[in-house]
Amino acid sequence: MKSMVIGGIILIVALMTGTYFVAGDSFSLGEDYINDLTMLAGFAILTITVATALKYVNQMKNDKAGGQLVEENWDGIGEYSNPIPSGWGLIFIGAIIWMFWYFFVGYPTNQFSQIGQYNEETLEYQAKFEAKNKNIDAAGLRAMGESVYLVQCAPCHGVEADGSNGKAHNLQTRITKEQVAYTINNGANNMKTNYPAGMPAGMASGADVDVLAAYVAGGFKGNKPAAWSACASCHGENGEGMQMVGPNLKAYDNDLTTAVLHDGKKGMIGAMPSFAGRLSETQVKAVAEYIRSIGGN
Repeated sequence: MKSMVIGGIILIVALMTGTYFVAGDSFSLGEDYINDLTMLAGFAILTITVATALKYVNQMKNDKAGGQLVEENWDGIGEYSNPIPSGWGLIFIGAIIWMFWYFFVGYPTNQFSQIGQYNEETLEYQAKFEAKNKNIDAAGLRAMGESVYLVQCAPCHGVEADGSNGKAHNLQTRITKEQVAYTINNGANNMKTNYPAGMPAGMASGADVDVLAAYVAGGFKGNKPAAWSACASCHGENGEGMQMVGPNLKAYDNDLTTAVLHDGKKGMIGAMPSFAGRLSETQVKAVAEYIRSIGGN
């Protein structure tokens, strides 16, 4: 047993020395108490692990089972009613005490963190960005929108906003006949930010679906279908939408763009993820302005 203890001590020293040299300056004792705690925790874990291993290796070699058997058994196999090892109990209680100390004293969850600092700096920058561009004109919005579009939108919609051969929606036009028909038949309930009620499926059926789809996709030109009256109650008589009720079917206005970018969108082509948190309010308006400028109406 003595040789095992000596070997365990040598192992602990070797592992701690190796950790120190591999980590380098991360464990410059005294400079950062968090790193000191990490080093101390590493030493404690290694010591407890080696000591526990030595204890039970020694028991397996020398101890014999003993004590009073419990009444219950399984196929003739019973167990002794011995108390848990005192070391296990002390380690368990000590770990709980350490946890509370670490979270509330040693390193409280509300103390400094790099992630928290990054989030604070991001919010501060966004506030400055919004204030700086509060009165930006249409030309400035288009320029900003183009930059945002090329980074955030072009990977799916294409640099020319043509939808990359059906990979995503073609933003050079507002909506196609097939997409209108799909929405009439299946409804649309995913743009809750600005249109909380959504649109139920089956607002028209049969030949009326084809007629309505052609009328909307064609830019509301020609004779107005009789079935349009059901659509006008939410999208407006001229199809330019109603705030918080139905989106604009003629152009990508700010309300529609905000809803799509914030909530994502599901449609005939597939699903578009939400961009909530990625873009500021001004950037969303800029994207809408840019899409309108390239013919997205």
